[in-house]
Amino acid sequence: MNPARRIRVLVVDDSAVVRKLASEALNAAPDIEVVGTAADPYIARDQLKELQPDVLTLDLEMPRMDGLTFLRLLMEHRPVPVVVLSSLTQRGSEFAFEALRLGAVDVLGKPGGSYSFGDLGPQLVAKVRAAAQARVRVRRAEGPAGPGAAASHAPFAGSTTAISRTPFSPAPPAGRPHPRALVLLGASTGGTEALREVITRLPASLPPIAIVQHIPAIFSRTFADRLDQLSQIEVREAADGDRLEPGQALVAPGNFHLMVQWAGDHYRARVTGGPQVWHQRPAVDLLFKSAAECGAGPHALAGILTGMGRDGAEGLLKLRQLGAATFAQDEATSVVYGMPRVAWENGAAQVRLPIERVAPYLVGRCQSSIPAAAAANA
Repeated sequence: MNPARRIRVLVVDDSAVVRKLASEALNAAPDIEVVGTAADPYIARDQLKELQPDVLTLDLEMPRMDGLTFLRLLMEHRPVPVVVLSSLTQRGSEFAFEALRLGAVDVLGKPGGSYSFGDLGPQLVAKVRAAAQARVRVRRAEGPAGPGAAASHAPFAGSTTAISRTPFSPAPPAGRPHPRALVLLGASTGGTEALREVITRLPASLPPIAIVQHIPAIFSRTFADRLDQLSQIEVREAADGDRLEPGQALVAPGNFHLMVQWAGDHYRARVTGGPQVWHQRPAVDLLFKSAAECGAGPHALAGILTGMGRDGAEGLLKLRQLGAATFAQDEATSVVYGMPRVAWENGAAQVRLPIERVAPYLVGRCQSSIPAAAAANA
């Protein structure tokens, strides 16, 4: 997209009040223009060709056609970056993560009342800016799209087929990891799916894993629970004082920072409030710097996945300088190549990896570290 041109947004929501408030918040940004609004997916479908939006904001619970069905059709036939607005409920969280799986770029929690927009406006602006830089790809159909889907295919026709990945099951490391060994991962826009790609392919014999994903508070527990159901390792939302164990991944709670500290013979999680770092809470940099400060450096394996901004690059550089193995996701497979780019350009990342190679890289590095760990414990 031409950086001099304003980001063109189509707002899709069945609430007239939300359409108005979202439009006002977005139009207040000098680089964003709301080119249209739609009360349901059928209206949005008709506006797509005429308005050529760069980004859609999409409510998921709408009349005539639900947002997930519309999103599935959109990603199959006319991909465009989508920021989902989802209700702050368990059901809304589950819908939100299904939307991310189907190809939405990001998700934002909708306020409970139509007028309680609060600070949603600046968050929406930030997510739309990130989405405008996102790479979206055609997704292969995975079965019936839902009620009304068949009648809706024609206006989206004429697209290519999705690229599928070859399944991979890395061989687990033999032996026990070094007690100081620690895996650290940070991600933002596009990170929920990138982390799913990585975490679900890891064996349960790996060292403890700590994860910071920029995510709204209400959705972090659902994200961790989803990963847990799909993975060999245990995945859960971190709580202050949690012990980090091998075969386990702790996910930072939304709106709280996650840090680690050494407790004599194991790591413990510190979950705290505090100011945002790089406009984020949780912040990847705080996790990485805490690991560096508590002596994890030479035993750490840390990486930055897809995301907008520069969060994590400073902490990753500090870890590398202390002897950690470090990496960044490559540009071709990143939804937004912002955070990984900065980590590569400032020298923090030793290697760049496509997302499908991250899991084997982690397993391979852990395998190579086990002889040293065994020697250290001898």
